Amino acid sequence: MLSSSRTTHPGTPGSAARIPVAVHAADPISREGAVSQLRRFPEIDLREETGSGPGTVALLIDDVLDDAALTRLRRLVRSEGARAVLVVGALRETELLDVIECGVGAIVWRREATATRLVQAVLAAARGDGDLPADLLGRLINQVGTLHRGAVGRTGAPASGMTPREVDVLRLVAEGFDTGEIASKLSYSERTVKNVMHGLTTRLHLRNRAHAVAHALREGYI
Repeated sequence: MLSSSRTTHPGTPGSAARIPVAVHAADPISREGAVSQLRRFPEIDLREETGSGPGTVALLIDDVLDDAALTRLRRLVRSEGARAVLVVGALRETELLDVIECGVGAIVWRREATATRLVQAVLAAARGDGDLPADLLGRLINQVGTLHRGAVGRTGAPASGMTPREVDVLRLVAEGFDTGEIASKLSYSERTVKNVMHGLTTRLHLRNRAHAVAHALREGYI
């Protein structure tokens, strides 16, 4: 799901395996604050910063996304195989696609980073879903739509090769529907929806659902 930060409740204790989370912050106060909030939730298994790796959710906290922060994100996702949640104070238009294409599917504004909101984003990242603030989701769609319109008429652009079923699923993902809602609207099983998304992201080497939506928008499919 690529959601617009709907209010949800974290899973009940014991309902799933604990999620390993490593908190990365530019200053110790921010790190300790996030650790203190996350420690309250039994489904979260806090790890040291050096513990990021496959299966781990890396929670990166910064006021702004400078070059150093973007480099850390790329290293955590691409080199270490972690799933990433970005908690940031501000994000410029030019940085938005960089973040999504880097592999970050969950973004939280620092001003909205309550304990419940952080855990919601961590759970979404662990599932491979997207979780963006509503205003940021709108900016993403507008920005990629502009890029696509600017590319209309160019020759030699590679086709992404999406099937009609994949496009139908991605349209609903972009509108913020979750897996169950998509299955109901398309008369599919939830397993079918998950298989469609897995096949699409694997075939096109996309990192998560947010990246898949950005790719589909860029190519003009949705």
